[in-house]
Amino acid sequence: MTAPPPVGAGLRMGTARGRWVLLATVLGSGVAMLDATVVNVALERIGSDLGADFAGLQWTVNAYTLTLAALILLGGSLSDRYGRRRIFVVGVCWFALASLLCGLAPNIETLVAARALQGIGGALLTPGSLAIISASFSGPDRAAAVGAWSGLSGVAAAVGPFVGGWLVEWSWRAVFLINLPLAALVVLVAVRHVPESRDPAAAPRLDWAGTALVALGLGALTYALTAAGEGGVAAATWLWGAAGIVGLAAFVAVERRSRHPLVPPSLFAERQFTAANAVTLFVYAALGALFVLLVLHLQVVPGFSPLLAGTALLPVTVLMLLFSARVGALAQRIGPRPLLTAGPLVAAGGVLLMLRIGPDASYLLDVLPGALLFGAGLTLLVAPLTATVLDSAPDRYAGVASGVNNAVARAAGLLAVAVVPVAAGIGGTDYTDPEAFADGFRAAMLILAGLLVAGALLALLYVRRPLGDAAAETPVQPSGPGRVHIEEYPQCPVAGPAVLPREDAPAPGGRSTSS
Repeated sequence: MTAPPPVGAGLRMGTARGRWVLLATVLGSGVAMLDATVVNVALERIGSDLGADFAGLQWTVNAYTLTLAALILLGGSLSDRYGRRRIFVVGVCWFALASLLCGLAPNIETLVAARALQGIGGALLTPGSLAIISASFSGPDRAAAVGAWSGLSGVAAAVGPFVGGWLVEWSWRAVFLINLPLAALVVLVAVRHVPESRDPAAAPRLDWAGTALVALGLGALTYALTAAGEGGVAAATWLWGAAGIVGLAAFVAVERRSRHPLVPPSLFAERQFTAANAVTLFVYAALGALFVLLVLHLQVVPGFSPLLAGTALLPVTVLMLLFSARVGALAQRIGPRPLLTAGPLVAAGGVLLMLRIGPDASYLLDVLPGALLFGAGLTLLVAPLTATVLDSAPDRYAGVASGVNNAVARAAGLLAVAVVPVAAGIGGTDYTDPEAFADGFRAAMLILAGLLVAGALLALLYVRRPLGDAAAETPVQPSGPGRVHIEEYPQCPVAGPAVLPREDAPAPGGRSTSS
């Protein structure tokens, strides 16, 4: 077995060891990202094969997102405290075993439970992938490694619809089983070539109470919103909803009193940080629901194949990869507010164009224009949004600020997938009835456009300070060879915003960023 380099030695880009570390981290995070994109493509086939109603399809998406959103901050803390490579490997193994259960699921209930287990594995491996790179490389090599990680992760998101569509044409179960050989390769490379690292300043205690409360709150609220779309608002639905609200309120109270909180309340005392996360909530709610509903609509109403439906939003990824860095640089010059206002409005225009997608829709004439306009809007807003989040937080909170923003994005998608179909009147077996689903889809697109407009208004009213003017506890230093600017390395936003930490500012309590 090849001995890993000593911690702190600083790997170099272009060396064999550096390439092995990049392979393990990119492939590990890429597997989780790939799974998030390909499952949407498989929903129609899953529902038909397992006889699931629409609520079952919602939970197939949301069970994964729920555990991932609730546990991703805890995953970063575990990684820093017990070893980044160790927790990363545990997460990959857990993810693989859960994927096997998904692939063998005999019914929708088993599939939903296995997807929740997958989310736990994702919460363990995702924060560690970037933290391993940050701990293994130094100076200009670290900046280059983070850039390579971000770019290659974007490629993984881009190929996801192709891979998912091709696999679903064969069997939806292959979407999950493909993770097994990829995970085995990641574990082999990580054990042999990735150096172990820990954060000596990690919090002495983990915030188990906060983690349990946020999981309870999100889970109960999601259940209530999903149930409301199936059987109406019964007494039990109200009770679940109330339990969710109480759980989230208790989470806030616990965080305010905890010595080692998952989320330091002082972060939200900064108005611009709160505003940027509010914009994230609205934008990523629209994004999460759109990626589920559009792929289903294309298969159910115009009868697109899984492959063609899965690639409908590929232009979004392409535009992000080509232009996000330039938009980030523009935000540095003119400030984030113009872009954070214009971006959601342009994206809303793209969503409204998707109202044209009917039974006789053509990809080139009816799908592509909306996808291009939506992608242009996201390209304008994602890099400035993530940069604003990090710029608004003190340097010593850079890591946890990125994790909070990522959790907000995932929770937004979770709640949107639960509530938007209910509000649009989609439920039961509507996804098997083209006419009924088309009516619900049109209503849903109007709701998503409204969410994006609300995000633009929030940015216009509350995002004011230019980037670099934050009244942080530690002044922002000029960029240098060993410093990574978030706007230079944007990642495709399919699974949440990629907020990358300032490398000279480890988060207190050892919480790594998540991607």
